[in-house]
Amino acid sequence: MSTAYINGTIFTGNGVETGKAILITGKTIEGLVPATDIPSHYIQHDLNGLNIAPAFIDLQIYGGNGRLFSHAPDVASLQATYEYCLQGGCTAFMITMATNTIETFLKGFYAAMAYIQQGGKGLLGVHLEGPYINPAKRGAHLADCIKRPIVEEVELLLKKGAAVFKMMTIAPEQCDAPVIELLQRNNILLSAGHSNATYQQAIQAFNNGIPAATHLFNAMSPLQHRAPGMVGAVFNHATVMSSIVCDGIHVDFAAVRIAQQIMQQRLFFITDAVTATAGDYPHILKNNHYVLPDGTLSGSALTMMQCVKNAVEHAGIDLAEALRMASTYPARLLPELRKGKIEKGYDAELVVFDNSFNITALIY
Repeated sequence: MSTAYINGTIFTGNGVETGKAILITGKTIEGLVPATDIPSHYIQHDLNGLNIAPAFIDLQIYGGNGRLFSHAPDVASLQATYEYCLQGGCTAFMITMATNTIETFLKGFYAAMAYIQQGGKGLLGVHLEGPYINPAKRGAHLADCIKRPIVEEVELLLKKGAAVFKMMTIAPEQCDAPVIELLQRNNILLSAGHSNATYQQAIQAFNNGIPAATHLFNAMSPLQHRAPGMVGAVFNHATVMSSIVCDGIHVDFAAVRIAQQIMQQRLFFITDAVTATAGDYPHILKNNHYVLPDGTLSGSALTMMQCVKNAVEHAGIDLAEALRMASTYPARLLPELRKGKIEKGYDAELVVFDNSFNITALIY
């Protein structure tokens, strides 16, 4: 079926368009045309002046709707997380597992494979956040499971996780070069985080091909005037990207704005969302975020649309830019994706919302 979406403000990921129609055939965007040039066989859908943008992409989410994937690594948890993502305008997610046993990671891989085999949607892969992190910056991660990597163990993860193991957060100062090179050869998207790296160590890691950092400011060596740390390296590197949690709790909104002004197109949103659960990670909802029983900040209660809304209303970021931070920019880290833009040949995954950030429709 061919559909034309008309009478909306279109945020393409490149700019903002009005008076245009989005042409879609099946699951693919055919392009933008003036509203007066819609081919006759397209069924027209009037957006009634609403906003339409590429659906969002979340590269770090742990669970949703009461099911934490690490605690219950099964198909039901992935489906619950996908449904949670959809509530916030997100159609593509990287299910994340915090530092844990290798056995738990393998269960997560098998569940992800089963989810895909059963027709599950939206899953980009599994993101392992740990266990190769720095205990000095572990945050809420399990201290007993943190370790330095050995090649044989990494090879096991790559073998058992083939086709679903896609991303890993590591502390570069904890990992020897052969391990990092092995992950890179196997096309694992590496992100530096939970790290106490010096500025020099972080810059070297980025120069050696690590393309991203995990939740800027949180669980990383800070920017100080005599020790710029990982934050300084992220700011000062020409190409490295970083995620950020835009809830005003993980990062003050003023710091979000400062980071965006420095990094521009290199900064993107993640929810870092968890859900209330027991087990090794007993997340407890406290107001609008999650903590461990000892009060340690352990995750957000965000959706991707809430990230966008917070950025606009509290961090003073332009709406078009905030939308790119939720879709266009994270998509750059996964170049095989055809997501994050309203452009010919891209996936027809779109979010429709009003000026109060209420989602009125999700096209996917």
